[in-house]
Amino acid sequence: MPGAASSAAPRGSRTAASVRLSTTDCLAPSPYASRTLGPMQISSDRHEYPAHWEADVVLRDGGTARIRPITVDDAERLVSFYEQVSDESKYYRFFAPYPRLSAKDVHRFTHHDFVDRVGLAATVGGEFIATVRYDRIGADGTPASAPADEAEVAFLVQDAHQGRGVASALLEHIGAVARERGIRRFAAEVLPANNKMIKVFTDAGYTQKRSFEDGVVRLEFDLEPTDRSLAVQQAREQRAEARSVQRLLAPGSVAVVGAGRTPGGVGRSILDNIRDAGFTGRLYAVNKAFEEDRKELDGVAAYRSVRAIDAPVDLAVVAVPADRVPEVVTECGEHGVQGLVVVSAGYAESGPDGRERQRALVRQARSYGMRIIGPNAFGVINTSPDVRLNASLAPESPRPGRIGLFAQSGAIGVALLSRLHRRGGGVTGVTGVSTFVSSGNRADVSGNDVMQYWYEDPDTDVALMYLESIGNPRKFARLARRTAAAKPLVVVQGARRRRRSPGPCGK
Repeated sequence: MPGAASSAAPRGSRTAASVRLSTTDCLAPSPYASRTLGPMQISSDRHEYPAHWEADVVLRDGGTARIRPITVDDAERLVSFYEQVSDESKYYRFFAPYPRLSAKDVHRFTHHDFVDRVGLAATVGGEFIATVRYDRIGADGTPASAPADEAEVAFLVQDAHQGRGVASALLEHIGAVARERGIRRFAAEVLPANNKMIKVFTDAGYTQKRSFEDGVVRLEFDLEPTDRSLAVQQAREQRAEARSVQRLLAPGSVAVVGAGRTPGGVGRSILDNIRDAGFTGRLYAVNKAFEEDRKELDGVAAYRSVRAIDAPVDLAVVAVPADRVPEVVTECGEHGVQGLVVVSAGYAESGPDGRERQRALVRQARSYGMRIIGPNAFGVINTSPDVRLNASLAPESPRPGRIGLFAQSGAIGVALLSRLHRRGGGVTGVTGVSTFVSSGNRADVSGNDVMQYWYEDPDTDVALMYLESIGNPRKFARLARRTAAAKPLVVVQGARRRRRSPGPCGK
C-alpha cells in the first residue's frame, strides 16, 4: 500500500497527512487481541513503552500480523523494511524520490514519546511489513504538545503485503491510540494517483472532508467513532476471521507432522484418515525418525522435516510431544505454512507450566502469521466435495451434509459425530456434517471465529456448538445473534471443570 506523506518528508517535498482525534474512548481491542505481551521496554523519550498497545490482528486474507509500538531498538528493522519498498511507494510516501533513509530519518522514526509522537509497526516473523506514525501539531502546523488536538499521520506498506488490509488495520489501531492521547482529528495529504491510500481513508467510515489544492488531495476526518466506522470495523473483522478459518478448513496441501511408520499412533491415524477420506489436495507425512532414503509412507510422500518439502504447505497437523512442538512451529513458519492444528497435549490442561507453554506456543505461531486450532485438539473435518478433509481422530468419517459442528471437547465432538452418523440412516444431508472443528484448549481459534465462518458459508444451514467456556461473552453474544438471524444456531455450554483430560498426544 503506497503511503501518505508526512511532515518528515525531505526538504522540498510536501508536508503530509495531518490527523486530529477525540479522546473520549480508550484503546479498543483489536478483532484478534493478544492476551500475552512481550517484555517491557523503555522509551528513550518521556514515557514507558505502552505494552497495552500491542495486539495481534487478522488480515483480509486470513493471515495474522502483530501491531506494536516502534522503539529505538528497531533501527535496523526499519532500514531493512525501507530497502524492500518500491521506488513508487517511497515516492507516494514522501512526494519526491527518496531511495534511502538518512541517519536523521532513522532517529526520528524510531524515537517516540508515545504521546505527541507515536509510531506503530505491523510485523510478521519479527520483521516490519508496514508502519504508521503520527506527530501532534498546533494550529500553525508546527510540532506541538497537548492540549493541541491535531496530528499528522503517514503510512508505508511493503509492496509484497499491499492488498492484505494492513493499512486499514493500522489506521483503526492508531486511531484508537490517538484518541487515548487526546487527539481529535486526522488529516492526510495524498497524491491523486495514490488511489489505494485514498480508499483506505475513505472506506474507514469516519466523518471527513476532502479538498484538492496544488495537485494534492487533502483528507480531514474526526476520529470519533460513527455508526458507519463501527460497521466497517465489524465487517472487516468478520471477513478476516472467516477467511482465517477457511484457510484452516479448506487447505490445498496438508503435512501431518509426527506420522509414524506403523499404524495406530496419533499422527499415523490422522494421516490415514486424511488419505481415506479422499482429500483433494496434496498430502505429506513428516517425521524426523524417517530413514533418509524414505520417499513415501503407504503411498503418501514422506519427509523428515517440513523444510524438506519442495512445495508450499497450507496446513500442518502437529502430533508430536509438547517439548518438540516449538521446533515444528519454527519449521512451519519459515516454510510459509498458513495454519496449524495442534493435537499435542501437555498445555493449559496440565497446570501452570502447561499454561505458560501454551502462551509461548501462541506467541510463536502468531509471530509467523499462523493461526492455531488447539492445542489438545481432536482435529478438523470438511466434507465439501472440493476438499474432503478429515484431519481428525474420529473413528468414522461423517456423511456430507449441512450441519456445522464445533466442540471444545474431543470426546463430546466424537459422540455427536457418531450420533449424527447413526441417525442419518444413509440419507446424505439430513444429519450430515459440512464442517467439524474440535478446538481443544482453544488457545487461538475459538467458537467466535468459527461462527464468523459459518455466517457466510453456503454449505452450512445449521450450526451446533458445544462450549466449556466463553472467552469473550460480549462478542459471542453479538455474533450468536447475527448468526442465528441467518441460520439456526444451537449452543450447549457444559459444566465447568478445573482441568481438561489429557489429549491424544498427552498419554
